[in-house]
Amino acid sequence: MVLELKLRKVGNSVGVVLPKEALARLNADDGDAIYLTDSTDGGFRITATNPEFARKLKVAEGLSRRYRHALKELAK
Repeated sequence: MVLELKLRKVGNSVGVVLPKEALARLNADDGDAIYLTDSTDGGFRITATNPEFARKLKVAEGLSRRYRHALKELAK
C-alpha cells in the first residue's frame, strides 16, 4: 500500500493527516498515540505499538520465568 500524505501547517508546527485506510491498518483512532521510529533503510516506521515498551515487557517476562519460584513464594 502506498499512500500520498500532505503536510499541513498546525500552529507553529507541521502535521500530517492519516487517511482512514492507514488508521484502519494501524488499528488507531482519534486521540491514540502512534510511534515514529528509525528504520534500517534510513527512513522512518510508524506503528501503533511502543517498541520500547515491548522490549521492556520481554525482559520482564524473562525475569518472571527465571524467578518464578521466588515470585510464587512472595505472592503467598
